[in-house]
Amino acid sequence: MGQQHTVHDCAHLQALAALLADDAVDAAIEAGLMDVQADPHCAQCSEEAQRVLSEQNRLRINWAARERHRARSARLQRRAAERQAKRAPAPASAAALAVSAPAPALPAAVAAALARAKARAAKHSRS
Repeated sequence: MGQQHTVHDCAHLQALAALLADDAVDAAIEAGLMDVQADPHCAQCSEEAQRVLSEQNRLRINWAARERHRARSARLQRRAAERQAKRAPAPASAAALAVSAPAPALPAAVAAALARAKARAAKHSRS
């Protein structure tokens, strides 16, 4: 996100607090809001440090809630897909389809040609 601030920096905390006071949370995050070490007991910036700590805590709580919501949504979707898969009929095997499916009827023209061929064959076999 921003640069890492590991030591207490009053000027940085004051700048972050000003961004938060202007409701520029995204800008404060980019400026290192979540990385800064705030000291609420500092005589020079205790009010700003409290504001920064409060916002850090609020964001962590909200981000954790968002992750729980996303995980729950994914879990519900997975369960719904599993239920749907259990409800779907099992696909029939090719052998079962071949045994159970009746032979398709011949088209009328083909059936007539076959009948004529059988009649000629019967006529020739009697002669």
